[in-house]
Amino acid sequence: MSIEIREITKPEEVEACYPVMYALRPQLENAEKFVQLWQELSATGYRLVALSDYGEVRALAGFRINHNIVHGKHIYVDDLVTAESERSSGFGAKLMDYLREECRKQGCGKLLLDTPMSNFLGHRFYYRQGMFATALRFTQEIK
Repeated sequence: MSIEIREITKPEEVEACYPVMYALRPQLENAEKFVQLWQELSATGYRLVALSDYGEVRALAGFRINHNIVHGKHIYVDDLVTAESERSSGFGAKLMDYLREECRKQGCGKLLLDTPMSNFLGHRFYYRQGMFATALRFTQEIK
C-alpha cells in the first residue's frame, strides 16, 4: 500500500473525489455541482481530506471545526465515505485516526458526526472506532 491522506484544496482535486463522494451523497448530480458546493462550504470552514492509495482516491472525510455551548470546541464530520469496492479495507479507520489527530492539533475536545438510523453497518463501524450514540437528531422541513 502507498497510502496518503491530504487536504483537498483545488477544484480539480475536488472533481477527482466526486465518484467516491457520490456513493454517500447521490443528490450531487455531477462533479461540477460538487465543486461548486465545496467552494461555498469551504468559505464557511468546511475542509475535505482524501485518502489515496497508489494515487487513487479511496476514501473521503469532510469536516469543520465548530464551537458551541453544548460540546465546546469540536470537529463535526459532515461526510465520511469509503469507495464501495474498498469497504472493510481499513481506509475508514485511517481517516478516523486522522480526524482524531486533527482534533488534538486544533484543541478540540470531541469528534462528532450524524448518521441515519438505518445505517446499521455505519453504526457498527463507529462503535468499533470507540464512538457512542449520545443523542437523537430531530428535524422538520420548513416550506
